[in-house]
Amino acid sequence: MKYKLTALAVATVLSTQVNAATYEVVELGNSQTAKHSYVTDFNNDGTAIGAVRGNFNLPIDISAIDFEDNTLKNAWNNQDKYEESIDKEITFTLQDIEAGNLNADALTFMLSFLSGKKTDPNWQKIEDAAVVSFVSGPQEQIIFDSQLLIDSGNYQYDGLSRSVVNNLTAISENGVKVGWGSSVYTKEMFTPEDETQEELFYVREFESRGIVIKPDGSHITIEPEFNEHGGMSIITDISQREGGGYVLVGDVSTGIPEDRQKNLDDNCDGKDEPETVCVWQYKNQTNQLFDRRAVKWTLDSEFNVTNTETLGLALTPEEDEDFAFKSTALTVNQVGIVAGYSHMRWKDTDTIVTMPAYFKDGEAQGFIDQEDDWFGGQASDINDNNIIVGYANKTISGTTRTKFYYHDINTGQTIFPEDYFSSSSSIARDINNKGIIVGEGEIETNTSSNRRREAFMYEIHAENFTNINDLLPCYASNGEDRYPYVVAEATGINENNEIIGSATKTVKKRDAKGNVVIDSTGQEEFESIVVAVKLVPTGGEVEKCSTQASETYERQGASFGFLSVILLPFVAIRRRFFS
Repeated sequence: MKYKLTALAVATVLSTQVNAATYEVVELGNSQTAKHSYVTDFNNDGTAIGAVRGNFNLPIDISAIDFEDNTLKNAWNNQDKYEESIDKEITFTLQDIEAGNLNADALTFMLSFLSGKKTDPNWQKIEDAAVVSFVSGPQEQIIFDSQLLIDSGNYQYDGLSRSVVNNLTAISENGVKVGWGSSVYTKEMFTPEDETQEELFYVREFESRGIVIKPDGSHITIEPEFNEHGGMSIITDISQREGGGYVLVGDVSTGIPEDRQKNLDDNCDGKDEPETVCVWQYKNQTNQLFDRRAVKWTLDSEFNVTNTETLGLALTPEEDEDFAFKSTALTVNQVGIVAGYSHMRWKDTDTIVTMPAYFKDGEAQGFIDQEDDWFGGQASDINDNNIIVGYANKTISGTTRTKFYYHDINTGQTIFPEDYFSSSSSIARDINNKGIIVGEGEIETNTSSNRRREAFMYEIHAENFTNINDLLPCYASNGEDRYPYVVAEATGINENNEIIGSATKTVKKRDAKGNVVIDSTGQEEFESIVVAVKLVPTGGEVEKCSTQASETYERQGASFGFLSVILLPFVAIRRRFFS
């Protein structure tokens, strides 16, 4: 992240300075309406933005459910068999749900079922995440959502539709927030050709639109260059200009390749479903619909767009290539150099890969040596000394792993420092102007695809790699209980060496309605959750934990192997990593 109004830092960071500055964890606030919280960016004043996930009491539009649908009946039967296999009795029926009597188990069941119908236009769309600003706790930031009223049997709901995908990605020093969001899904009745029965479809206007939120809370949207079928625009970073105004970066849709357009022309004729639904289905395919290009916008101090610069690709498409090519800008520094990723050719073949790139002087430039068999990756951040950090992909011991790197544009040198161990996947997410990199990496050596991750700090000048958890206290404030947090990922670091990220802790388990779960013996259950945190330097010495504390820490950490499962679906909200 960029701390835009600070002078370029050129001082060397001494290893003893960081190692002597142990950290304490400060939670950015617990949400009373959701289970997990995440932080995506903060500024030097400590103002932070992020998201909550696992919202309680999500709405189920009972009136729109076909209770005679075989897939729904089969899902309930499978749930009933599962409950029986673990000596439990299912607590709800489909008739209960139809009558509007949804207990927490029924709500969990319906949310899981609808999640499996994300690509089916006939079923309700629900997202369990919401973007927030951390002001005395998470405060929801409503972007494109709208109210939904449900009054069906014993079930009433009057609140947000929760059908949108919103992301806050960066915040400037004076509190301007940027990101993007989707429009709401609305219901449309449609009668297919040669049919007499109407069908219900869910439709929306666009998948993503860049958003700028001013300090007073008002919004402006950034429209894409090409907006047919909704188009796409995202904003991933903001730099506050010293002379006034702002620089934003992201990407926009610029067109549709010829073969994709032919698919739309041949199939989206409005006969079997609304044309917008047919186009939406093509948008959800693995092969993207739109050509997209990295872009940089210049805004004046009144938030008027004064210049839009498309930043190009790191390859030249051939005339007969109908591939939907893409480049994305993820970060911009004070001098206007942009970094992110771009489609490139793999070793001058016809194979297309996505590689880290920076955009300077009208050109997109790759810098990872493919001859060393790196075949993918992204640039996540660039500091004001023109040092880029990110990750690249490589096959290690038969498995694709990510390795963090830093690249100095001034010298052209790319370094892959040693991380936790040779086959550990690691990602660098941020770098400050002092040359301190933060990110996370795998710490387990097993062959599981979900190996436990923990946050790290790397000092370029000292060539020093540290597990951030080693800089935390051994015990809680009472001096007896183990320290309650394990920092799993570090998202950002500012010029005060404060770090933001995600940590895990154990709390009372809550169900889909937010109530504490009681087991069959009447005891409260517990679970591990993700919390947004800020790590503040204490100025103290690194603590050497006793054997007992270390063993307790290892046991605690081992219980969080699920963390990658929790975090992976949420990586999309990070301003640094997008597909």
